[in-house]
Amino acid sequence: MTRRHLVRILRALAVAALPAGLLAAAVAVPAPVAAQPPAAPIALAPLVQTSEQDRIAVIEKVSPAVVAVNMLNGKGCGSGVIIDPEGYALTNHHVISAPGMAPGVMRCGLADGVFYDAVLVGYDFLGDVALIKLLPKEPGKPFPFVQLGNSDEVRLGEYAFAAGNPFSVALDFTPTVTFGIVSGTNRYEPLGSRPGGQEYTDCIQVDVPINPGNSGGPLFNMRGQLIGINGRISLEKRGRVNVGVGYAISINQIKNFLVHLYAGIATDHATLGALVLTENEDADLARMVVRQILDDADAYRRGLRAGDQLTNFAGRNMSSTNHYKNILGTFPAGWRVPITYRRENESREILVRLQTATPAEKSERPADPKQPRPMPVGGPAPKVETPASKLYKPGGKGLANAYFNDLARDKLLAAAKKHGDFAAAQGSWVADGTYEADQRKGDMRLEIAPGGGDDARVTLKLNIEHKLQPLKQTDLREQAEPIGSGGLMMALYHYRRFLTAGPKGFEGEFLHGGGEPFYPPPADGATPKSLAALRVDADVMRTRHGPVTCKWYHSRADARLMGFEAYLSKDADPCEVYLSDYRDAGAGRQLPHRVECRFADKRYAVLTVTRWALQ
Repeated sequence: MTRRHLVRILRALAVAALPAGLLAAAVAVPAPVAAQPPAAPIALAPLVQTSEQDRIAVIEKVSPAVVAVNMLNGKGCGSGVIIDPEGYALTNHHVISAPGMAPGVMRCGLADGVFYDAVLVGYDFLGDVALIKLLPKEPGKPFPFVQLGNSDEVRLGEYAFAAGNPFSVALDFTPTVTFGIVSGTNRYEPLGSRPGGQEYTDCIQVDVPINPGNSGGPLFNMRGQLIGINGRISLEKRGRVNVGVGYAISINQIKNFLVHLYAGIATDHATLGALVLTENEDADLARMVVRQILDDADAYRRGLRAGDQLTNFAGRNMSSTNHYKNILGTFPAGWRVPITYRRENESREILVRLQTATPAEKSERPADPKQPRPMPVGGPAPKVETPASKLYKPGGKGLANAYFNDLARDKLLAAAKKHGDFAAAQGSWVADGTYEADQRKGDMRLEIAPGGGDDARVTLKLNIEHKLQPLKQTDLREQAEPIGSGGLMMALYHYRRFLTAGPKGFEGEFLHGGGEPFYPPPADGATPKSLAALRVDADVMRTRHGPVTCKWYHSRADARLMGFEAYLSKDADPCEVYLSDYRDAGAGRQLPHRVECRFADKRYAVLTVTRWALQ
């Protein structure tokens, strides 16, 4: 008997051994089943339904403000988002500078299906951010816009969503929305290896799909607040399709540059002028140590030296080299930030002016093809005049669009004029009062006489009478009178000129300088518990007349002039002048009755004015 026959016999015996009922069931053909009614929908948990409805509502709320950024021929799409009712929108610098993009002008589509002309306002090349302005179809009609969030509050694992026009799939400009989680915060994405790239610092990492065409588009939290601008992705095998690792520029970094961008400035990023490295990186307590420092850096003049341990930078504790670069990269050049360092177990806090990053520190090693580039179209930019072309005025060094710098400058001057119009006070200015300097006190008299031609003169009597002809003195030591002040008399000459002549009185430049923090010292001269507590946000004017440049700090709250700095040399500390105790000086003009002069971290003098006389 074969093995096959044996298996058949055993199967037959097994069936025969079944009980009759089971045997019938085993061999019977089932009767047809009657058609059943459709199953009822599975009920979702109320929390799931509410969450979904909330998400849909948030997306519907923000979608009208999402921008499709196009070239004038309608092709080559990137993304953006409107941040105020006047139509100002954020996008990436690599979107507005893409091959084929006409200089300074573009066309943008919104979810309403309408094309709008748009113009470049300002940009941050290294940070890969640009500000553009859409022009309304009806003058004065507001645009939909989104609320700026706080990216410092973003937490690992929270939900986020992106909106934009990847691959130009939405011909009616209805944004594509992609959803995911925050995969990382405070990420540092360094410069790459090709010319023309950017450095991403303190950025947000997400697994939200971000693809070509998403560049410049918004990243939102689930409250519909803008927390970042999408700009870079990690790629597999040098392709151009997202693999689940995207990076967004944090909105808090952009906020630091935003006033600069509104003022049409091509912003610079900052450097400390020092090489800071991690020591004992594998130890429980790693230390950030200054290895090298430039002797012309402001940090050096403030006392920082090689070997010092950097413990806190602008309010954030230091833990690694990447952490340091992350924080440094979020600040514009020229800002002053508090820094804490340790030397021989003694902790010291200083206020440091950040320098402009050198070309080598900028973009000679830019990024790989990590930016999800605008959709390529090829060909030269078309030469087409649009309504936006009238608003594009290429500026000189440091300006992206001089038209918007003029606009911001004139707006600030108009706001400051409510504290007094000094245009008619073209004669001599005299201030009488008292002074206190280096434990000396006495009577004070200041006279600023415009003279004719180059015959202007400044006389300041602080027991000893000092005289200066500001337009004739070429010797730096004479310009810096009185000795130890850094040039108080020259500074006061420019102060009068600033108030009386405005832009017409400065042959070099008279520009809006963006926004900066300002740190007025305590009136009693006491050392503050924290320099950060002194900070006041200011709008800045920047002037140059002859060899002297000045920065003028206006309160963002009411445009009052809080103080100014006069630089007699770019490599030296400025003369710092702080203005307070404003009172009426006649003809509706408000002038300070307390003037404090500081130079190189020291108070030179306090002038208390009892009477102003303006001719």
